[in-house]
Amino acid sequence: MQFILFHTDAAGQARLGRIITPHGEIATPAFAPVGTQATVKALDPRDLHELGAELILSNTYHLYLRPGADVVEEMGGLHRFMGWDGPILTDSGGFQVFSLAERRKVGDEGVEFRSHIDGSRHFFTPEMVIRVQEQLGADIIMVLDECAVPDDRAYNEQALARTHAWAERCRAAQSRDDQALFGIVQGGIFPDLRRRSAKFLVDLDFPGYAIGGLSVGESKEQMYATLDVTVPLLPADKPRYLMGVGAPEDLLEGVARGVDLFDCVLPTRLARNAALLTHTGRINIRNARFERDPAPIEEGCSCYTCRHFSRAYLRHLFKAGEILAARLATIHNVHFLLQLMRDIRAAIAADRFSAFKKAFLADYFHSSQR
Repeated sequence: MQFILFHTDAAGQARLGRIITPHGEIATPAFAPVGTQATVKALDPRDLHELGAELILSNTYHLYLRPGADVVEEMGGLHRFMGWDGPILTDSGGFQVFSLAERRKVGDEGVEFRSHIDGSRHFFTPEMVIRVQEQLGADIIMVLDECAVPDDRAYNEQALARTHAWAERCRAAQSRDDQALFGIVQGGIFPDLRRRSAKFLVDLDFPGYAIGGLSVGESKEQMYATLDVTVPLLPADKPRYLMGVGAPEDLLEGVARGVDLFDCVLPTRLARNAALLTHTGRINIRNARFERDPAPIEEGCSCYTCRHFSRAYLRHLFKAGEILAARLATIHNVHFLLQLMRDIRAAIAADRFSAFKKAFLADYFHSSQR
């Protein structure tokens, strides 16, 4: 993997760059739609190409449990298995182990957990997580980390020690040279722990760095303050990845602080629940006021859904429980965030990101549609 930094906005820390991987290039700042189980829900690879997605995220925990890394490897790796020829990032499964798995037991060697699918017992070690991700074959892979409750100081200190030890073991276990292994900075909302984590991981000289343990219950203000502390400590010549964040306001605030990569299930999850993103806030398309509305979801939107269908039709599909409802809504929401990132990149290139951010947020938060 190669990261090229082209430009930093004259009035701040927003960065314009490019990540070059074995399966293609990623213009940054970038948002990655999430394909947890080797599919972005309701979309196929052709949709994703047409929408302009350049990076997809898949989940090590879920693919390890079903269909199994051995199956994916036998089928030619994750790219061939899911029919996606662009870059893929797989997370380590650490977050899912701590958020989904039942009756887990964490120790210095690794974490024992029960599958959320059938209750079967499994044990993740740093070495095993690297081996699984090497079988999957993603372009960017992640170390195993321990995601702690953000405001529990004692828990974060213990989790940080494990995260650092596991990062060293993951670095040593990696055998493929065509995958970029990212370290993950942890430490909850505690500035000194974040500083300690950043320094430790930077000394290990990873190809890129993720910021984990955010958007997990802390306030927006706490998340932004943690980014203020953490991002400046990460190398300027390597990509910075904020994990699990995808609300439009958070993308803008992250970019303003120098973050290059984001991922989140938010656009697809909202779409399946009839919540649609617009420049003037979210709308619930089930609302009765859209029953006879001939307008698209958003005037001026160039996505397939807005070019062909009305709000009235989308509302009808959701009320009728039609599968097409989720597909058309997902196309729009994913388009919205990918177009937002394109607009952000253009604003950074023109040294007008600060003005763009201010204008976007003013419309997004002060509309009568909300």
